[in-house]
Amino acid sequence: MNVSVFGLGYVGAVTSACLSEQGHHVIGVDLHAAKVEAFSRGQSPIVEPEIDDLLRQATISNQLSATLDVSQAVATTDVSIICVGTPSLPSGKLNLEYVHHVTAQIVAALEKSGKPHILLYRSTMLPGSTRALVAGILADLIAAGQVRVYYCPEFLREGTAVRDFRDPSLVVIGTHDGGKPADDEVCEILGRNPSILAWEGAEMIKYSCNYFHALKVGFANEIGRLCKHLGEDGTRVMDVLCADTRLNISRYYMKPGNPFGGSCLPKDVSALKSFARQENISLPLLENTAATNAAHQELFVSLIEGKAKRRIGFLGLAFKANTDDLRGSPMVAAAETLLGHGHELSIYDPHINLSRLIGANEQQIQARMPHLAQLLRQDAREVLQSSDVLVVSQKCVPFEALAEMARQEQIVIDVCGWRELSTLSWQYEGICW
Repeated sequence: MNVSVFGLGYVGAVTSACLSEQGHHVIGVDLHAAKVEAFSRGQSPIVEPEIDDLLRQATISNQLSATLDVSQAVATTDVSIICVGTPSLPSGKLNLEYVHHVTAQIVAALEKSGKPHILLYRSTMLPGSTRALVAGILADLIAAGQVRVYYCPEFLREGTAVRDFRDPSLVVIGTHDGGKPADDEVCEILGRNPSILAWEGAEMIKYSCNYFHALKVGFANEIGRLCKHLGEDGTRVMDVLCADTRLNISRYYMKPGNPFGGSCLPKDVSALKSFARQENISLPLLENTAATNAAHQELFVSLIEGKAKRRIGFLGLAFKANTDDLRGSPMVAAAETLLGHGHELSIYDPHINLSRLIGANEQQIQARMPHLAQLLRQDAREVLQSSDVLVVSQKCVPFEALAEMARQEQIVIDVCGWRELSTLSWQYEGICW
Protein backbone atom coordinates (compact mmCIF):
# COMPACT_ATOMS: atom_id res chain seq x y z
CA MET A 1 0.00 0.00 0.00
CA ASN A 2 1.15 3.54 -0.75
CA VAL A 3 1.00 5.71 2.35
CA SER A 4 1.87 9.33 3.07
CA VAL A 5 2.70 10.30 6.65
CA PHE A 6 2.29 13.97 7.55
CA GLY A 7 4.51 15.17 10.38
CA LEU A 8 7.88 13.53 10.89
CA GLY A 9 8.14 14.00 14.62
CA TYR A 10 8.03 11.20 17.15
CA VAL A 11 4.80 9.51 16.07
CA GLY A 12 5.31 10.19 12.37
CA ALA A 13 8.88 8.90 12.32
CA VAL A 14 8.00 5.66 14.12
CA THR A 15 4.88 5.16 11.99
CA SER A 16 6.86 5.69 8.79
CA ALA A 17 9.66 3.34 9.81
CA CYS A 18 7.35 0.55 10.95
CA LEU A 19 5.02 0.76 7.95
CA SER A 20 8.07 0.56 5.68
CA GLU A 21 9.18 -2.52 7.60
CA GLN A 22 5.78 -4.08 6.84
CA GLY A 23 6.44 -3.60 3.13
CA HIS A 24 4.38 -0.49 2.48
CA HIS A 25 5.72 2.35 0.34
CA VAL A 26 5.84 5.41 2.56
CA ILE A 27 6.31 9.08 1.75
CA GLY A 28 7.04 11.27 4.76
CA VAL A 29 5.89 14.88 4.60
CA ASP A 30 7.07 17.74 6.76
CA LEU A 31 7.40 21.52 6.44
CA HIS A 32 11.00 21.56 7.73
CA ALA A 33 13.43 21.12 4.83
CA ALA A 34 16.30 19.91 7.02
CA LYS A 35 14.14 17.20 8.56
CA VAL A 36 12.92 16.07 5.12
CA GLU A 37 16.47 15.92 3.76
CA ALA A 38 17.69 13.91 6.74
CA PHE A 39 14.70 11.58 6.52
CA SER A 40 15.35 10.99 2.82
CA ARG A 41 18.85 9.82 3.77
CA GLY A 42 17.40 7.40 6.30
CA GLN A 43 18.45 9.56 9.23
CA SER A 44 16.06 9.58 12.18
CA PRO A 45 14.93 12.90 13.70
CA ILE A 46 14.49 11.21 17.08
CA VAL A 47 16.45 8.89 19.35
CA GLU A 48 14.59 5.62 19.68
CA PRO A 49 15.76 1.98 19.77
CA GLU A 50 15.80 0.29 16.32
CA ILE A 51 14.47 3.26 14.38
CA ASP A 52 17.81 4.24 12.81
CA ASP A 53 18.27 0.79 11.30
CA LEU A 54 14.66 0.62 10.12
CA LEU A 55 14.84 3.99 8.36
CA ARG A 56 18.22 3.19 6.82
CA GLN A 57 16.99 -0.14 5.45
CA ALA A 58 13.74 1.38 4.18
CA THR A 59 15.64 4.08 2.32
CA ILE A 60 18.04 1.59 0.74
CA SER A 61 15.14 -0.60 -0.42
CA ASN A 62 13.25 2.45 -1.76
CA GLN A 63 10.34 1.74 0.60
CA LEU A 64 10.71 5.19 2.14
CA SER A 65 11.17 8.72 0.89
CA ALA A 66 10.34 12.21 2.12
CA THR A 67 9.14 15.45 0.56
CA LEU A 68 8.02 19.00 1.25
CA ASP A 69 5.46 18.75 -1.56
CA VAL A 70 1.98 17.93 -0.22
CA SER A 71 0.45 17.58 -3.69
CA GLN A 72 3.08 15.05 -4.76
CA ALA A 73 2.59 12.98 -1.61
CA VAL A 74 -1.19 12.92 -1.93
CA ALA A 75 -1.14 12.22 -5.67
CA THR A 76 1.07 9.15 -5.30
CA THR A 77 -0.56 7.57 -2.23
CA ASP A 78 -3.90 6.03 -1.28
CA VAL A 79 -3.82 6.82 2.41
CA SER A 80 -2.61 9.86 4.33
CA ILE A 81 -1.82 9.50 8.03
CA ILE A 82 -1.78 12.80 9.94
CA CYS A 83 0.70 12.76 12.81
CA VAL A 84 1.41 16.48 13.24
CA GLY A 85 1.78 17.96 16.70
CA THR A 86 -1.05 19.38 18.79
CA PRO A 87 0.84 21.45 21.38
CA SER A 88 -0.69 23.25 24.34
CA LEU A 89 -1.40 26.96 24.23
CA PRO A 90 -0.40 29.13 27.22
CA SER A 91 -4.01 28.88 28.41
CA GLY A 92 -3.74 25.08 28.48
CA LYS A 93 -6.06 24.67 25.51
CA LEU A 94 -5.04 22.44 22.62
CA ASN A 95 -3.56 24.05 19.50
CA LEU A 96 -4.97 22.36 16.38
CA GLU A 97 -3.41 24.88 14.00
CA TYR A 98 -1.08 22.32 12.43
CA VAL A 99 -3.87 19.75 11.99
CA HIS A 100 -6.08 22.33 10.27
CA HIS A 101 -3.24 23.58 8.09
CA VAL A 102 -2.22 20.11 6.89
CA THR A 103 -5.85 19.12 6.32
CA ALA A 104 -6.43 22.21 4.20
CA GLN A 105 -3.33 21.40 2.14
CA ILE A 106 -4.50 17.83 1.58
CA VAL A 107 -7.98 19.06 0.60
CA ALA A 108 -6.49 21.43 -1.96
CA ALA A 109 -4.41 18.61 -3.43
CA LEU A 110 -7.41 16.28 -3.62
CA GLU A 111 -9.64 18.90 -5.20
CA LYS A 112 -7.01 19.26 -7.91
CA SER A 113 -6.50 15.53 -8.48
CA GLY A 114 -10.07 14.32 -8.00
CA LYS A 115 -8.80 10.93 -6.79
CA PRO A 116 -10.40 9.03 -3.88
CA HIS A 117 -8.41 9.10 -0.69
CA ILE A 118 -8.42 7.94 2.93
CA LEU A 119 -7.48 10.22 5.80
CA LEU A 120 -6.35 8.62 9.02
CA TYR A 121 -5.78 11.00 11.93
CA ARG A 122 -3.36 9.98 14.68
CA SER A 123 -2.68 13.41 16.17
CA THR A 124 -4.03 13.68 19.71
CA MET A 125 -7.23 15.74 19.55
CA LEU A 126 -10.02 16.46 22.01
CA PRO A 127 -13.42 14.80 21.50
CA GLY A 128 -15.37 16.49 18.71
CA SER A 129 -12.28 17.61 16.77
CA THR A 130 -12.53 15.07 13.96
CA ARG A 131 -16.23 15.72 13.48
CA ALA A 132 -15.54 19.46 13.35
CA LEU A 133 -12.94 18.89 10.61
CA VAL A 134 -15.40 16.77 8.66
CA ALA A 135 -18.14 19.39 9.02
CA GLY A 136 -15.75 22.20 8.04
CA ILE A 137 -12.65 21.79 5.91
CA LEU A 138 -13.55 18.31 4.63
CA ALA A 139 -17.30 18.81 4.11
CA ASP A 140 -17.30 19.08 0.29
CA LEU A 141 -15.00 16.10 -0.25
CA ILE A 142 -17.02 13.97 2.18
CA ALA A 143 -20.27 14.93 0.44
CA ALA A 144 -18.76 13.98 -2.91
CA GLY A 145 -17.69 10.60 -1.54
CA GLN A 146 -14.07 11.32 -2.41
CA VAL A 147 -12.70 10.98 1.13
CA ARG A 148 -13.21 8.62 4.05
CA VAL A 149 -12.01 9.67 7.49
CA TYR A 150 -10.88 7.61 10.49
CA TYR A 151 -9.46 8.61 13.84
CA CYS A 152 -6.88 6.13 15.16
CA PRO A 153 -5.08 7.31 18.33
CA GLU A 154 -1.55 6.14 18.97
CA PHE A 155 -0.29 4.56 22.18
CA LEU A 156 3.47 4.62 21.55
CA ARG A 157 5.76 4.97 24.55
CA GLU A 158 9.07 6.70 24.18
CA GLY A 159 11.84 4.14 24.48
CA THR A 160 9.63 1.25 23.34
CA ALA A 161 7.77 2.90 20.45
CA VAL A 162 8.89 0.49 17.71
CA ARG A 163 8.00 -2.50 19.84
CA ASP A 164 4.65 -0.91 20.71
CA PHE A 165 3.86 -0.36 17.03
CA ARG A 166 4.66 -3.97 16.15
CA ASP A 167 2.72 -5.38 19.09
CA PRO A 168 0.22 -2.72 20.20
CA SER A 169 -1.44 -3.05 23.58
CA LEU A 170 -4.49 -1.28 22.19
CA VAL A 171 -5.77 -0.61 18.67
CA VAL A 172 -8.63 1.86 18.33
CA ILE A 173 -10.44 2.99 15.20
CA GLY A 174 -12.93 5.83 15.18
CA THR A 175 -15.58 5.98 12.47
CA HIS A 176 -18.34 8.52 11.94
CA ASP A 177 -20.96 6.36 13.69
CA GLY A 178 -18.96 3.71 15.49
CA GLY A 179 -19.79 1.19 12.78
CA LYS A 180 -17.44 -1.20 11.01
CA PRO A 181 -14.81 0.60 8.86
CA ALA A 182 -15.23 0.34 5.11
CA ASP A 183 -11.49 -0.15 4.59
CA ASP A 184 -10.36 -3.29 6.41
CA GLU A 185 -6.95 -3.41 4.78
CA VAL A 186 -6.21 0.19 5.71
CA CYS A 187 -7.22 -0.24 9.32
CA GLU A 188 -5.11 -3.37 9.70
CA ILE A 189 -1.89 -1.50 8.97
CA LEU A 190 -2.02 -0.12 12.52
CA GLY A 191 -2.85 -3.43 14.20
CA ARG A 192 -5.37 -6.22 14.16
CA ASN A 193 -8.49 -6.78 16.30
CA PRO A 194 -9.26 -3.10 16.82
CA SER A 195 -11.86 -1.63 19.14
CA ILE A 196 -14.22 0.40 16.99
CA LEU A 197 -15.96 3.51 18.34
CA ALA A 198 -17.39 6.73 16.99
CA TRP A 199 -14.85 9.51 16.37
CA GLU A 200 -15.56 11.09 19.76
CA GLY A 201 -15.15 7.76 21.56
CA ALA A 202 -11.81 7.09 19.87
CA GLU A 203 -10.62 10.59 20.75
CA MET A 204 -11.79 10.08 24.34
CA ILE A 205 -9.93 6.75 24.64
CA LYS A 206 -6.60 8.52 24.13
CA TYR A 207 -7.29 11.03 26.89
CA SER A 208 -8.78 8.37 29.16
CA CYS A 209 -5.62 6.27 28.88
CA ASN A 210 -3.24 9.17 29.48
CA TYR A 211 -5.32 10.55 32.35
CA PHE A 212 -5.42 7.10 33.93
CA HIS A 213 -1.64 6.83 33.63
CA ALA A 214 -1.27 10.25 35.24
CA LEU A 215 -3.67 9.28 38.04
CA LYS A 216 -1.72 6.10 38.72
CA VAL A 217 1.56 8.03 38.97
CA GLY A 218 -0.06 10.60 41.25
CA PHE A 219 -1.68 7.89 43.41
CA ALA A 220 1.57 5.95 43.79
CA ASN A 221 3.50 9.11 44.69
CA GLU A 222 0.95 10.22 47.28
CA ILE A 223 0.88 6.79 48.92
CA GLY A 224 4.69 6.89 48.72
CA ARG A 225 4.82 10.26 50.51
CA LEU A 226 2.59 8.93 53.25
CA CYS A 227 4.70 5.77 53.57
CA LYS A 228 7.91 7.81 53.77
CA HIS A 229 6.39 9.86 56.58
CA LEU A 230 5.61 6.61 58.40
CA GLY A 231 9.05 5.12 57.76
CA GLU A 232 7.51 2.44 55.55
CA ASP A 233 8.73 1.22 52.16
CA GLY A 234 6.29 2.76 49.62
CA THR A 235 7.61 0.62 46.78
CA ARG A 236 6.92 -2.53 48.74
CA VAL A 237 3.41 -1.33 49.56
CA MET A 238 2.73 -0.72 45.85
CA ASP A 239 4.19 -4.13 44.94
CA VAL A 240 1.78 -5.84 47.32
CA LEU A 241 -1.14 -3.71 46.10
CA CYS A 242 -0.40 -4.68 42.48
CA ALA A 243 -0.21 -8.36 43.39
CA ASP A 244 -4.01 -8.33 43.65
CA THR A 245 -5.08 -8.77 40.04
CA ARG A 246 -8.69 -9.57 40.96
CA LEU A 247 -9.61 -6.15 42.33
CA ASN A 248 -6.66 -3.73 42.14
CA ILE A 249 -5.01 -4.32 38.76
CA SER A 250 -8.08 -5.41 36.86
CA ARG A 251 -11.22 -4.07 35.22
CA TYR A 252 -13.10 -4.39 38.52
CA TYR A 253 -14.60 -1.03 39.56
CA MET A 254 -13.84 0.35 36.08
CA LYS A 255 -17.46 0.73 35.10
CA PRO A 256 -19.14 4.15 34.99
CA GLY A 257 -22.35 4.29 36.97
CA ASN A 258 -22.95 4.17 40.70
CA PRO A 259 -21.10 6.45 43.14
CA PHE A 260 -19.10 4.38 45.61
CA GLY A 261 -20.71 3.65 48.95
CA GLY A 262 -20.94 1.01 51.64
CA SER A 263 -19.41 0.78 55.07
CA CYS A 264 -15.75 0.57 53.99
CA LEU A 265 -14.83 2.94 51.19
CA PRO A 266 -16.42 6.18 52.51
CA LYS A 267 -15.09 5.52 56.03
CA ASP A 268 -11.54 4.66 54.95
CA VAL A 269 -11.29 7.49 52.42
CA SER A 270 -12.40 9.92 55.14
CA ALA A 271 -10.04 8.46 57.73
CA LEU A 272 -6.91 8.59 55.56
CA LYS A 273 -7.76 12.12 54.44
CA SER A 274 -8.11 13.21 58.07
CA PHE A 275 -4.88 11.44 59.05
CA ALA A 276 -2.90 13.13 56.24
CA ARG A 277 -4.16 16.56 57.32
CA GLN A 278 -3.35 15.78 60.94
CA GLU A 279 0.20 14.84 59.92
CA ASN A 280 0.43 17.91 57.64
CA ILE A 281 1.05 15.83 54.50
CA SER A 282 -0.27 17.21 51.23
CA LEU A 283 -2.23 14.56 49.32
CA PRO A 284 -4.45 16.61 46.96
CA LEU A 285 -5.36 13.68 44.72
CA LEU A 286 -6.50 11.45 47.57
CA GLU A 287 -8.12 14.34 49.41
CA ASN A 288 -10.44 15.01 46.47
CA THR A 289 -11.65 11.43 46.08
CA ALA A 290 -14.65 12.01 48.36
CA ALA A 291 -15.40 15.29 46.60
CA THR A 292 -15.58 13.71 43.15
CA ASN A 293 -17.84 10.97 44.53
CA ALA A 294 -20.13 13.60 46.04
CA ALA A 295 -20.26 15.43 42.71
CA HIS A 296 -21.30 12.19 41.01
CA GLN A 297 -24.03 11.66 43.60
CA GLU A 298 -25.34 15.17 42.91
CA LEU A 299 -25.33 14.50 39.18
CA PHE A 300 -27.26 11.28 39.76
CA VAL A 301 -30.02 13.01 41.75
CA SER A 302 -30.14 15.90 39.27
CA LEU A 303 -30.59 13.41 36.43
CA ILE A 304 -33.64 11.95 38.19
CA GLU A 305 -35.16 15.31 39.11
CA GLY A 306 -34.47 16.65 35.63
CA LYS A 307 -37.18 14.37 34.27
CA ALA A 308 -39.77 16.55 36.04
CA LYS A 309 -41.72 13.52 37.28
CA ARG A 310 -43.00 13.05 40.84
CA ARG A 311 -43.36 9.27 41.03
CA ILE A 312 -39.95 7.60 41.31
CA GLY A 313 -39.36 3.85 41.61
CA PHE A 314 -36.17 2.10 42.72
CA LEU A 315 -35.10 -1.42 41.82
CA GLY A 316 -32.38 -2.01 44.40
CA LEU A 317 -31.60 0.02 47.50
CA ALA A 318 -28.63 -1.67 49.17
CA PHE A 319 -25.19 -0.37 48.21
CA LYS A 320 -24.31 -3.70 46.56
CA ALA A 321 -26.38 -6.42 44.92
CA ASN A 322 -27.18 -9.59 46.91
CA THR A 323 -26.73 -7.86 50.27
CA ASP A 324 -28.97 -5.96 52.67
CA ASP A 325 -26.26 -3.44 53.62
CA LEU A 326 -27.76 0.05 53.48
CA ARG A 327 -24.81 1.82 55.12
CA GLY A 328 -23.44 4.49 52.82
CA SER A 329 -25.70 3.38 49.98
CA PRO A 330 -25.90 5.96 47.16
CA MET A 331 -29.48 4.80 46.55
CA VAL A 332 -30.45 5.57 50.15
CA ALA A 333 -28.87 9.01 49.82
CA ALA A 334 -30.72 9.64 46.55
CA ALA A 335 -34.03 8.43 47.99
CA GLU A 336 -33.53 10.60 51.07
CA THR A 337 -32.97 13.69 48.91
CA LEU A 338 -35.91 12.94 46.63
CA LEU A 339 -38.23 12.44 49.61
CA GLY A 340 -37.10 15.76 51.02
CA HIS A 341 -37.96 17.40 47.71
CA GLY A 342 -41.50 16.04 47.77
CA HIS A 343 -41.26 13.08 45.37
CA GLU A 344 -43.34 9.93 45.78
CA LEU A 345 -41.13 6.85 46.11
CA SER A 346 -41.65 3.12 45.81
CA ILE A 347 -38.78 0.67 46.33
CA TYR A 348 -38.16 -2.99 45.58
CA ASP A 349 -35.13 -4.83 46.91
CA PRO A 350 -35.69 -8.54 47.56
CA HIS A 351 -32.79 -8.76 50.02
CA ILE A 352 -34.02 -6.10 52.43
CA ASN A 353 -36.05 -7.33 55.38
CA LEU A 354 -36.43 -4.53 57.90
CA SER A 355 -37.01 -6.98 60.75
CA ARG A 356 -33.54 -8.43 60.16
CA LEU A 357 -31.62 -5.14 60.11
CA ILE A 358 -29.37 -4.80 63.14
CA GLY A 359 -26.62 -2.57 64.51
CA ALA A 360 -25.31 0.33 62.45
CA ASN A 361 -27.32 -0.80 59.45
CA GLU A 362 -30.59 -0.38 61.36
CA GLN A 363 -29.47 2.82 63.10
CA GLN A 364 -28.59 4.54 59.84
CA ILE A 365 -31.95 3.74 58.26
CA GLN A 366 -33.84 4.84 61.35
CA ALA A 367 -31.99 8.14 61.30
CA ARG A 368 -32.19 8.82 57.56
CA MET A 369 -35.33 7.04 56.34
CA PRO A 370 -37.54 6.16 59.33
CA HIS A 371 -40.52 5.60 57.02
CA LEU A 372 -38.72 3.11 54.76
CA ALA A 373 -41.23 0.37 55.58
CA GLN A 374 -43.97 2.41 53.94
CA LEU A 375 -41.92 2.72 50.73
CA LEU A 376 -40.86 -0.91 50.31
CA ARG A 377 -42.88 -3.12 47.98
CA GLN A 378 -42.99 -6.91 48.00
CA ASP A 379 -43.29 -7.18 44.22
CA ALA A 380 -41.34 -5.32 41.54
CA ARG A 381 -44.55 -5.06 39.52
CA GLU A 382 -45.96 -2.63 42.09
CA VAL A 383 -42.93 -0.39 41.66
CA LEU A 384 -43.10 -0.40 37.87
CA GLN A 385 -46.83 0.28 37.82
CA SER A 386 -46.64 3.17 40.28
CA SER A 387 -43.57 5.02 38.92
CA ASP A 388 -42.96 7.38 36.02
CA VAL A 389 -39.17 7.24 36.46
CA LEU A 390 -37.56 3.90 37.29
CA VAL A 391 -34.04 3.86 38.78
CA VAL A 392 -32.36 0.48 38.25
CA SER A 393 -29.29 -0.03 40.43
CA GLN A 394 -29.42 -3.83 40.66
CA LYS A 395 -30.43 -6.73 38.44
CA CYS A 396 -32.90 -7.89 41.05
CA VAL A 397 -35.70 -8.62 38.57
CA PRO A 398 -35.47 -11.07 35.65
CA PHE A 399 -35.07 -9.28 32.34
CA GLU A 400 -38.00 -11.18 30.88
CA ALA A 401 -40.26 -9.86 33.64
CA LEU A 402 -39.16 -6.28 32.97
CA ALA A 403 -39.83 -6.77 29.27
CA GLU A 404 -43.42 -7.69 30.06
CA MET A 405 -43.95 -4.72 32.38
CA ALA A 406 -42.13 -1.95 30.44
CA ARG A 407 -44.29 1.02 29.52
CA GLN A 408 -43.52 3.27 26.57
CA GLU A 409 -44.01 6.49 28.54
CA GLN A 410 -41.83 5.29 31.43
CA ILE A 411 -38.30 6.68 31.85
CA VAL A 412 -35.60 4.26 32.99
CA ILE A 413 -32.31 5.44 34.47
CA ASP A 414 -29.77 2.61 34.43
CA VAL A 415 -27.17 2.90 37.18
CA CYS A 416 -25.71 -0.61 36.98
CA GLY A 417 -24.85 -0.75 33.27
CA TRP A 418 -27.61 -3.19 32.32
CA ARG A 419 -27.46 -2.23 28.64
CA GLU A 420 -30.09 -4.76 27.61
CA LEU A 421 -32.65 -2.44 29.22
CA SER A 422 -32.19 -0.09 26.27
CA THR A 423 -33.85 -2.66 23.99
CA LEU A 424 -37.19 -2.40 25.83
CA SER A 425 -40.02 -0.06 24.94
CA TRP A 426 -39.41 2.59 27.59
CA GLN A 427 -37.20 5.70 27.43
CA TYR A 428 -33.76 4.50 28.47
CA GLU A 429 -30.89 6.55 29.88
CA GLY A 430 -27.72 5.62 31.73
CA ILE A 431 -26.15 7.78 34.41
CA CYS A 432 -22.81 7.95 32.54
CA TRP A 433 -23.72 7.08 28.96
